Amino acid sequence: QVQLIESGGGLVQAGGSLRLSCVASGRTFGSYAMGWFRQAPGKEREFVARFSRNGGATFYADSLKGRFTISRDNAKKTVYLQMNSLKAEDTAVYYCAADWNYTTMTPRYWGQGTQVTVSS
Repeated sequence: QVQLIESGGGLVQAGGSLRLSCVASGRTFGSYAMGWFRQAPGKEREFVARFSRNGGATFYADSLKGRFTISRDNAKKTVYLQMNSLKAEDTAVYYCAADWNYTTMTPRYWGQGTQVTVSS
């Protein structure tokens, strides 16, 4: 089992930045992939970014490359999402995710989500 707790969401003006955090507990940190998804109002949940299982590689949604950066602190068992040059369309609930099922390419564990609102 993996438990995930996100923080760092809030209200920000367009062009601003936010950094989300996700603290993991349960299974040994680093033994599973971790990443982020988001879900905007009225839309399906979409992939944002993730680490590979060993943490050696990162993957991003093409549309977010260059603005969003995923990082991690193994000592703190935490994954971060740095979001820069935010746009109104980045408004969504952001979910931390862990332990990908590589057959379905979906995570097995989810956090409760943190709201990010970008005002234009």
